[in-house]
Amino acid sequence: MSERVTRRAARRTPSHVDAGNETTAAPAPSDRAARTHKAIAATEPAKKTIALVYDFDGTLSPRPMQEYSFLPQLGIKAADFWAECTRVARAESADPLITYMHLMYKKAKEKGLRVDRKDLVAQGASVELYPGVETWFDEIASYAAERAGTAGVAVKHYLVSSGLTEIIEGTSIYRKFDNVFASEYWFDAYDLPFPKRVITDTGKTQYLFRINKGLEDQFQSINTHMPEAVRPIPFSNMIYFGDGETDVPSMALLKKNGGHAIAVHAPLASSGVRKRAKAKAGQKEKASSPAHSGLAKCIELFQAGRCDFYATADYRSGSDLFKRTCLLLDRMIADIRVREEMARLG
Repeated sequence: MSERVTRRAARRTPSHVDAGNETTAAPAPSDRAARTHKAIAATEPAKKTIALVYDFDGTLSPRPMQEYSFLPQLGIKAADFWAECTRVARAESADPLITYMHLMYKKAKEKGLRVDRKDLVAQGASVELYPGVETWFDEIASYAAERAGTAGVAVKHYLVSSGLTEIIEGTSIYRKFDNVFASEYWFDAYDLPFPKRVITDTGKTQYLFRINKGLEDQFQSINTHMPEAVRPIPFSNMIYFGDGETDVPSMALLKKNGGHAIAVHAPLASSGVRKRAKAKAGQKEKASSPAHSGLAKCIELFQAGRCDFYATADYRSGSDLFKRTCLLLDRMIADIRVREEMARLG
C-alpha cells in the first residue's frame, strides 16, 4: 500500500492486538474457559464499530478508473484495451490483473509516455463518481450518530479494489476512507513500473479479515488464530458494496459469517430495461445494454442469496440505496445495543 496508507493503518491498529503475534501462550485447561468468558464480557460491549467496505470500479464509479484519463491520453479505446488484456492473459495463462498492469506500461512505452506515480495520482481528478458519492460518507455518519444516540457507534469506510491505489489517491473521496487496499505499482525498484501488489477477486477477502481482526498493516499476519471475542469489528458489523462477479467472494464471506452485502448497478434508462433485466435473470432473454446486464447480475446475486439488497448506484440521501443501507445500519445498531445489555447483565 502507499506509504501514507501504511502509516494510517499502523496508527489505527488496536493497542490490544500484538502486531507480530495474535495470541499469547495458551492458558492451562483448568482456567481457559474462565478466561474466555472474561474476554467476551470485556470486549463485546466495545464492538461499536461498523465497517462499510466498497469496491470501486462499477460501484462508486461508473467505469474502470483507467478509462477516464489513462487510456484516452494514449488514444486507445477501452473495449480494445480490455479485450487485449483478456486475450494475452488467456494465451499466457497469466493473472488478468497483473496482465492489465503490464499492458498499461507497455502501451504507454509504445506511445513514448512514462508511467509515474505523480501522473497517475493526477489522473484521479478526472474519475467520475456516481451521484451522491461525495456526500455519502458524511450523510451516513450523521444517520448512524442520530440512530445510535448515546451508544457511541462509529462508522468506518474501507476501499478494497483491483484498481490502482495511485489513481484512487487523486480522487475527491480518497480521504473519506479509513484505509485503502488496492493494486499498486513499484516505481523506484526498476526502470519500469512493476506491480508490487495485486488484489484479485478472492484476494479481497484477505482484507475483510484484516478489518475484522484489526490487522490493517499488510505486514501483520492474519493467519494465526484470533478468538472471535477479541476481534474488534465482527463480520456482523460489516456491509460490502459491489457490482458483480468480482465481488462474489467478498459477499459470500460476509453473508456466511453474519455480515451484509448490497449489490449496485448503473442507473436504468427506462422501466423497459428493468423488465428485460428481470427476464435475463430468469435466463429468458439476452442482455442488450450495460445497464440491463448490471441489473440482471444484481438480481442473480440477490436470488442466489449473495446480497441482502440491490439498488441503483445512487448514493444521494433518500435514494433506494441510502434507505436500504440505513435499514442494515438500524439492524447492526440494534444488535450492538443487545450485546451491550447482555454483557451488562453478565
